[in-house]
Amino acid sequence: MMQFAARGALQVPAAENIEILVHLARHNKVFGDLARMTLAGWDEKACLAAASDPRTSLEVLEYFISPDNLRPKLLPHLLENATVPEVEIAKLARSALRDTIEVMLKSPRVRASESVVEVLRTNPYVKKEEAAELVRGLKAAEPVAAQEPSAASETSSDEVASTASEEALSEVVEAADTEAVAEESSPEEPAVPISAAGEDHAVSSYMKDHADDIAAEGEKPFQAIGGIVELLGSEYFPVTQTAEVASAVAPVQTAAASSSAAAAKPAPAKPASNAPERKNTLQKINSLDVKGRIQLALKGNKEERSILIRDGTKVVSLAVLEAPKLSDGEVEKFASQKNVLEAVLRQIPLKRRFMKNYIVVRNLVANPRTPLDLGLGLMKNLLIADLKNLSANKEVSETIRKLALKMYKQKLEAANKK
Repeated sequence: MMQFAARGALQVPAAENIEILVHLARHNKVFGDLARMTLAGWDEKACLAAASDPRTSLEVLEYFISPDNLRPKLLPHLLENATVPEVEIAKLARSALRDTIEVMLKSPRVRASESVVEVLRTNPYVKKEEAAELVRGLKAAEPVAAQEPSAASETSSDEVASTASEEALSEVVEAADTEAVAEESSPEEPAVPISAAGEDHAVSSYMKDHADDIAAEGEKPFQAIGGIVELLGSEYFPVTQTAEVASAVAPVQTAAASSSAAAAKPAPAKPASNAPERKNTLQKINSLDVKGRIQLALKGNKEERSILIRDGTKVVSLAVLEAPKLSDGEVEKFASQKNVLEAVLRQIPLKRRFMKNYIVVRNLVANPRTPLDLGLGLMKNLLIADLKNLSANKEVSETIRKLALKMYKQKLEAANKK
C-alpha cells in the first residue's frame, strides 16, 4: 500500500495525495526516493493550488519551498502564501541562484521583510544596485509615526516594541542560518573551508567504503576516457613520444660520438643541479596507483580533478564527486562532458547538492552520453526555452527530442492560457 501511495496512485483528492507523498518523502526510508520522484513530476495545477492555499499543511509548504525540491513555477505563489514562515524564505534567499533571486526581487512580501532582505543582500548572486534598491524600499516603507504629534511615552513604547520585535526576528534568522550551516556541513555540502583533517577523514572513509572495488582494480594504471590527446589537447601532450623520439635518438648519438672523437679538448662539464625534476599534472597522475589517484581526487586541486574525472577506473572517477573542495562550476562541466564514464553521470543526480543547480540538470539532459532513463526523468525540470533548444539538438536521441518537443508545446499552451 505504501508503494502504491508513493507512486501517487491512491484514489483520494489531489491535495491529500500531495500530503501523503510529502510525508513519505520526508519520513519513509524505503519509499522516500520514489515519493520524491513522484512529487517532482506531479500535476502542476494541483501543486500550484497547494502552494497558493494558506490552508495547506505547513509540512507540504516547507517541502515545496526547500531548495532541494523547489519548482520554479511554484515559487511566486509560495512567497506570497502567509502560511510559509519567513524563516524558510530566508533559508531560500541565502542559497538562491540567479533565476530564483529574480523571482524573489519581484515579490512584495520579500521586499517588505527586513529579515529576508538582510539575508538576500548577502547572496553573492545579488547585484549591488539590487541590494541598494532593496534597502531603499525598506526605508521608504518605514512608518512616519515619529513625524506625527503624539505623546512622548507612546513614542517611547512604540520604539521599545519595535526594537524588541527586530531583536526577536534577528534571533529567528540567526537560528535559521545556524540550522542551514549545520545541514550544509555534511559531507555532501561543505559550508566552511575544508581542513587537512577533514580531507584525511574523507579519504579514509572513501577507502573503507570502497575497499572491495579498490582491491578488484589492483594496480590498474591511469587511462583517460577518450584518450590523452582528447583529454589535454595536442599542444599540452604531443603525440610524438615513442617511434619518432626513438628514431631521432640514434643519429644524434652517432653525431655526438664522432664529434667527441674529433674534438681536441673535451667539452666542459655542466654543473649538476640539485633541484628535483618537476612533473606536470599528467605525469604526476600517471605515476600513481589506484589508491594514490583516489587520494589525489579527494585532496587535489581543480586541474587534477578535471583529469581524474575521466579516469577509466570507476572507483577513481567517482571519488572526484566526493571531493570536499568540489565546486558547483566543476560539476556543471562534468555534467556536459561526453568523455566520462556513464557511472559518473548516474552518480551526479544522486547528490542533492548538485541537483539544486539548474545548469547541472540542463547539462545532464543535453549530454548525449547521459543514459536515456536518466535524461527522461530529469526533463520535467527544464524550462520552456531549454525544452525548445533540446527538441532541436541533433546530438541527443530521437526519443529525448520528441518528448522535449511535446513538453515544450504543453508548457507553452499552459503559459498562453494564463
